[in-house]
Order: sequence, then C-alpha cells, then structure tokens
Amino acid sequence: MFLPLLSRTALALMLAGSVAGPASAHFQEILPPADVLPEGGEVTLDLVFTHPFEGGPVMDMKRPAAVGVLAHGTKTDLAASLVEKSVDGASTWQVSHDLAEPGAAVFYVTPQPYWEPAENLYIVHHAKVIVDSYASGEGWDAMVGLPVEIQPLTRPTGLWAGNGFTGVVTQAGQPVPFAEIEVAYVNEAGIEAPNDAFITQVLKADANGTFTYVMPMPGWWGFAALLEGDAPMQSPEGKPVPVEEGALIWVHASPVSQ
Repeated sequence: MFLPLLSRTALALMLAGSVAGPASAHFQEILPPADVLPEGGEVTLDLVFTHPFEGGPVMDMKRPAAVGVLAHGTKTDLAASLVEKSVDGASTWQVSHDLAEPGAAVFYVTPQPYWEPAENLYIVHHAKVIVDSYASGEGWDAMVGLPVEIQPLTRPTGLWAGNGFTGVVTQAGQPVPFAEIEVAYVNEAGIEAPNDAFITQVLKADANGTFTYVMPMPGWWGFAALLEGDAPMQSPEGKPVPVEEGALIWVHASPVSQ
C-alpha cells in the first residue's frame, strides 16, 4: 500500500533536518499500486516529481509532454486519460488504463523540462515502469524507444527483497559505457538514513553499459542514469544551459513472508 501523498509530505518535513544538498536527488515517479496484477484489470499510476527517500518536497509538474503504454508491440497514447492532482500547491498527475489481456505493459512518461536553478540546468526524466497483467511473465523486456532508456536484463516484476536487478543504460538505442546510475528508494516505512550518503545510492555501469543492484528492502526502487542531452536549452535568463536527460526505471521488491 502507498502512503497518501500528504503523509509522504509530512514525512519529508520530519526528515528535512537530516537531508539536504546533493544527497536529495530529483526522481520522476510513475508508480502503480502493484507490479503484478494476477487478475488483470484497471491500473492507476501516480506521476510525481519528488525526492523519493524523503517523501518530498513534491515539485510542480507541468502536464507531461508524453505519457503512454507499450503492450503486445503496440504503443497507446494515454494523454487523454491524465488527471491533474495537487499536493501542497504542486501539480502531480494520475493516469489509468485497463489491462484486459495477459502480458507486460510498459508505462512511460516524458515530462516537460524542469528548470533547476540550484544546478543551473533543465531536468527531463524519461521514466517507465512495467506492470505484468495476469502474472504472465512475458513481454517485460520490450523497449519503448525513449531517447535515453534502461533495458532490463532481469525481469522487473515478481522480485523479492534481496533479489538483484540488472539493466543496460542506452542512449539513442546504444549502450552507454560507464554511465553513472543513481538509485532511490520510496521510503514509505520512514527509515532513517544514518547520514546523507545513504539517501541516494550511486553506482556505475561497466564498459557495456550494464549495471546490477541488489534491493535490500521491500518497496519501490528507482534507477536513474543521468546523461547530458545533445542540445542545450535557454535558461529563464536567456543563457544556454545543459539538459540532464534521465533514463529511469522503477522496480518493485516484495517482502518475503512465511
């Protein structure tokens, strides 16, 4: 179960004294209630731009530039299904879609560029999450064709806490050697980090763009490879600034119960 967004905001305020600076990484969330739907049916995803471990602050998210789902080799535009929500005055979004047939559905979102004055750049996170309808175990490795994208080598559904996730960072469809990946945990349990270094985990891909991370706790984990875009944009002051393009995938780890 997800904490309500307002509860996550309250959690952020409680943790604010212990987290700041570069440890608090921006992540574009696109999160369903579950990664596997044993009986199929409708799924509603929350699109939130925030700091997952801290539960906030929630940043204002303009209407996404693109949102859709890839299933059975076909892309479906879900823009017409977007519903705007408000959390502490910041815009977030929800999108719903019915999964009537077995198979993995790759939901994806490309937000409008977000200006981050503290880093003097624009942020665009191309985020995706896989939902397996009827627990089929099929179609989970389909690629959307985003400008930057993580290709899963581990099936990203039906994983236990303690399982490893392996993926390949790609840009324009090609592996990115030694790409840096930031890892964020949606901290619904209110776990307290020993210090700021634990808030965002960091690793690098190998020469083939491949990385592996073992998820120690149950919940949602976000993997973001942050790459510089091909073309700069103009800042609000009219100066050329870089664009951070994030290849982001969300993976759920389930608790082991007896």
